[in-house]
Amino acid sequence: MTQLNNKTNLQEDPDLGTFIAQGTTTDKWEVLPYNAPILPIHAALLRTGKVFFFCGSGNDPSRLNTPYDSVVWDVNKGTFSRQPAPLDDNNQPIDIFCAGQSFRQDGLLLVAGGTLRYDPFYGSPSALMFDPIAEKWIKKPSMNNGRWYPTVLTLGSGRIFALSGPDKDGKLNRQPEIYSVTFPNGWNAFPTTSPFPPYAQLFLLSSGKIFYSGAQMGGNSGVAPTILTLPGTFTQSIAEKVVPGLQDPDFGNQGTSVLLPPAQDQKVMILGGGSGSAATNRVNIVDFKATNPTYVPAKPLNYARMHHSAVLLPDRTVFVCNGSKINEDNRGAMLPAEIYNPTTNTWTAVAKQNVPRVYHSVALLLPDGRVVTAGGNRARTINEMRLEIYSPAYMSRSRPTIQTARGVLSYGLQFTIQTPQAANIKWVSLIRPSANTHSCDTEQRLVDVPITSRNGTSLNVTVTNNRNIAPPGWYMLFITDNNGTPSVGRWARLS
Repeated sequence: MTQLNNKTNLQEDPDLGTFIAQGTTTDKWEVLPYNAPILPIHAALLRTGKVFFFCGSGNDPSRLNTPYDSVVWDVNKGTFSRQPAPLDDNNQPIDIFCAGQSFRQDGLLLVAGGTLRYDPFYGSPSALMFDPIAEKWIKKPSMNNGRWYPTVLTLGSGRIFALSGPDKDGKLNRQPEIYSVTFPNGWNAFPTTSPFPPYAQLFLLSSGKIFYSGAQMGGNSGVAPTILTLPGTFTQSIAEKVVPGLQDPDFGNQGTSVLLPPAQDQKVMILGGGSGSAATNRVNIVDFKATNPTYVPAKPLNYARMHHSAVLLPDRTVFVCNGSKINEDNRGAMLPAEIYNPTTNTWTAVAKQNVPRVYHSVALLLPDGRVVTAGGNRARTINEMRLEIYSPAYMSRSRPTIQTARGVLSYGLQFTIQTPQAANIKWVSLIRPSANTHSCDTEQRLVDVPITSRNGTSLNVTVTNNRNIAPPGWYMLFITDNNGTPSVGRWARLS
């Protein structure tokens, strides 16, 4: 089934101070002719271009302590490969339901935490890596305590930070920790912090500090949006500084937030969310280049949403889909998707989804510029297995092409991109692949790669020298023309 949306847009070119015609364009949704073999509660785009789904016990207490599925989806072939369940030291399956995840610099996905028991939920201390090449799980040293609904964030150093989530006794884990493969290796914990809520949405800032946006799962635990400054040793406490101004701060439950493109602008947007069963269309933005960063109102969403997803597109807009105006209820599902343009501070309604998706739904950008949506679990054992792909309007236009470009990048590197459309290219971008669950994605970010010079067939560009702007790891390299039409992405490793 396909939904189409035809329109002609005029978009201002900020460099020229003029308006350029986008032309007649068509965007569409397509429900795939096959289903996901598991409920895709967790989704990550691997550096192979394949999509990784896992769910652990999948919100089904009867499946606790049984083998759990994870699958790698080859989107181009429409096939799935299953992996054996990861096992603990007693040869029992590890339940990775409601874990946290982020990518290491080598492209392995770190998955930390999960479920020890249901109702009340106790968090698992387990830590695993998923190898995208071998397509298998690798067990790693456990955390110092359990975490259920944790947040995991890759730092500019390549180390990985874990925060919050109920521990192995069901109490909120207030001791952040860091995983490192260098000295001191393994997991090392800091002294306790404020009671940051489960799935607290975190962003690495250019300064190396961490920002909690106010979006989370289950309520804010009385904690306002906060900047965290990590100390030099694990014996020192993490410094906390509140960021003021957030409208309706109690409506961050099951909201989402993004680091607006490009990452160099250092603006974080929080959008939607709920309180109780009611959703909001509130949108606020904070500028971390300001002397005193403060949330300020932005154009609200067209539709109030919670459980929704926000995906950065290579044309430097933000695509929003999924969600409902009522907590975990398909009757209030928001089928129209919408796109935010940071340059004009406007939202545009686009084609409607065919499949309603609420709690436990995901969305992520594919290397070809399309967006995958999957999952949905409005009640236990009621699982949405259909897969749907959104093709933005730019997919129907003539697209620029990258003929050659480096696949290995370093900080501050100047390199050349060969493209026959060089004269008409506006932006070069590196987009970090998504790893998301529960409307939370600490991984995705779009990094500007400035064009320093060009000729008719090539672009000379320069990579940022700030590891906090672009943490080490694998990225998709895109070029985007003056009409806002991106190329297909090419994989490159930054280290």
